[in-house]
Amino acid sequence: MRTTWNFYSAGRLLFGCGAVRQTAACMAPLRVRKAFVVSDAALAKAGAVQRVVDPLREADIEVQVFEGGQPEPAIEVALAAAEQAKQFGPDAIVGIGGGSNMDLAKITAVLVSHGGELSQYFGWNNVPGPVLPLVCVPTTSGTGSEVSHAAVLTDTANAMKISVLSNYLRPAVAVVDPELTLSCPPKATADSGIDALTHAIEACTAVDYTHLPVPPGETSPYDGRHPLGDVLAEKAIRLIAQHLVTAVREPGNLAAREGMSLAATLAGLAFSNCAVAVVHALEYPLGGALHVSHGAGNGLLLPYVMRYNLPEREATFAQMASWLGENTAGLDQAAAAQRAIAAVERLRADIGIPQRIRELGGTIEQLPEFAAKAFAIKRLMLLNPRTPSEADLLGVYQEAW
Repeated sequence: MRTTWNFYSAGRLLFGCGAVRQTAACMAPLRVRKAFVVSDAALAKAGAVQRVVDPLREADIEVQVFEGGQPEPAIEVALAAAEQAKQFGPDAIVGIGGGSNMDLAKITAVLVSHGGELSQYFGWNNVPGPVLPLVCVPTTSGTGSEVSHAAVLTDTANAMKISVLSNYLRPAVAVVDPELTLSCPPKATADSGIDALTHAIEACTAVDYTHLPVPPGETSPYDGRHPLGDVLAEKAIRLIAQHLVTAVREPGNLAAREGMSLAATLAGLAFSNCAVAVVHALEYPLGGALHVSHGAGNGLLLPYVMRYNLPEREATFAQMASWLGENTAGLDQAAAAQRAIAAVERLRADIGIPQRIRELGGTIEQLPEFAAKAFAIKRLMLLNPRTPSEADLLGVYQEAW
């Protein structure tokens, strides 16, 4: 039985309205002279990139901007960003945008720092050493990539999401400014927000750290559920229940945006230390094949996986119901736990997340292939509170179809 757990974060986290104006000051200790910025054309057009870049240039930092970021970026996009960065020769990489852009920035830092083929870094702990300093500035509230150790890309040839996980990918600086999320459109707000909820729920319902099945001599990208993760996840869930619907329906509501920005960062800290599990494993093949956003795919699958995990996490779900705003007075544990799942389903519907795989164009004939691909992600199977068989995963897909 394990008796210890770990906790990692970004080197520095600056949070609050107007924080983006302090980005250059946050980078000063890194002695950056040339910064390669990874973002996308839409954010450049909206002025978000300029709000970061102008202060950098005023601080005499030479800047080059890559605007080729895309939602759920393909491997080829990452290779293009890295090639441009290598030609520029930066001493820091800045990611501006949602999780996709921040993940591109992470991959760019790996390839500029260590070279080689991108495929050699897939999976856990394959980055051989420190990378160029990463500065991440989120413009959505969802992935928590600004504090996490993960980067996800789409392998279009195999219709599958793939990830690189390493604590070397945790940013040196995370600048979280809720004002930058005000221009985030409702669908992206909904998709990213339900992604943050998934992170928080998976973090506090994962296998306990004392029972993490890691073979002797091996390490894991996650430690399993532990007390600090529980604290962060609970606060994130409470904030999401309070603010997500408002942020979707009232994009200019700064209080809701601030609540969601904090929730996403807290959930990012929770999951990137404790776990993501079967929801994410099931989303990777589904998202890769059906071209749904990572957040929407997670949100679709979340209540079905909660129901699968219920026998092992009834007490946690019963507590969670109140975090989600449910009145559980007079209910026994089983009924309260069901309220938590119902609350997630209601929230998902209220913000427009798809309810069924068939709504995305998925066919029932695709489900066995999805289940086989998900089951192959063994590290996520081990982190789930119930250890599933491939048939179990197929059953969850069928329930969700």
